[in-house]
Amino acid sequence: MAQDASLNPRGGFAPASVLVAWACFIILLAAGAGAIAFFGNPRASDPVVTLDLKPARPVPLRRLAPPANPAPPQMPAPRGSATTLPPKIVPSVIDKPVYADHALVADPALIEQSAQGPLPKIAEDGRMPMLAYAPPVQTQNRIPIAVVIGGLGISAKATSAALAQLPAGVTLSFAPYSDDAQRWVSEARRLGHEVLLEVPMEPYDFPDSDPGQETLRAGGNEMANIQRLVWAMTRFTGYAGITNLLGGRFMSDPESLSPVMTFAARRGLLFFDNGSTARSAAPDVARSLSAPFVQSSVTLDNIQTAMEIDARLSELETRARSAGQAAGVGFVYPVTVERVAQWTKGLGERGFVLVPASALVSGQKH
Repeated sequence: MAQDASLNPRGGFAPASVLVAWACFIILLAAGAGAIAFFGNPRASDPVVTLDLKPARPVPLRRLAPPANPAPPQMPAPRGSATTLPPKIVPSVIDKPVYADHALVADPALIEQSAQGPLPKIAEDGRMPMLAYAPPVQTQNRIPIAVVIGGLGISAKATSAALAQLPAGVTLSFAPYSDDAQRWVSEARRLGHEVLLEVPMEPYDFPDSDPGQETLRAGGNEMANIQRLVWAMTRFTGYAGITNLLGGRFMSDPESLSPVMTFAARRGLLFFDNGSTARSAAPDVARSLSAPFVQSSVTLDNIQTAMEIDARLSELETRARSAGQAAGVGFVYPVTVERVAQWTKGLGERGFVLVPASALVSGQKH
């Protein structure tokens, strides 16, 4: 039988499978050549891109060291230059009464000229700073409510905004750190506000929360605490009382608190407990000393939203109806200032009257 040449590996003809492969290869070459002729050579037409990558200049990193005397938590930013300061009306040496319009700001009869500055005292005629620096009050048979807004005097912007928005009946408490505090206190008095001095006191998480180097310390030396208290009390004039700046641990320690409250009472000052300490010893200490004392029952802005602040203000009214009077406290947050200002507009219609904190001291006359 004759042998098929396409199947003969040694014959003159290539196997069929090889022929098919070659045919496919030639067809692919022809197709590629046609594509190049039609579209052009992609490699030949690609632009050559050169990136000139100059090394970036390194940005130096600054390590922010904590300040030696950090401000208390949730304090506003330091005073900015955009806000105009009120005029200085209290001289370095107070030798005659100083008024901001009709409001008394400083009176030599109520001041002991100490080495550190003007220290409040009871006048020889018995007048007390608590009453002399308090605005007049007319309750008109309405239920009295006091609201204290704290943290003023650190930020000029926040302080200016609070003074512009809050009605005169709101009591304002000022921190002792700013060199401009007296200017703002004088302006607050001119606008009819009662003023309190914030005294830095040791919190539970001290020194993580540090009110400053003049902080009154729980369990500390009594004389050292009084010296720190005097430092705070000589920062400005025109205040009716003192209140705690932080102070959870200090306010819970009756042995540390008692000398401070005694010193303030003998100087004719109110002690206002801002209510931030759940186990405050202040009510019992004040009762044992018969010291002028008021305690806040509601903190308005633990949650800083308009809805929550409105709810706390409603709670303050409920407590006032139940007890015959009540005090609340807030911080100089913009939302707190705005909601308190709105809330005060309808107080009279609801049977309440806004009064300074000193008006809630039992037995005081204004």
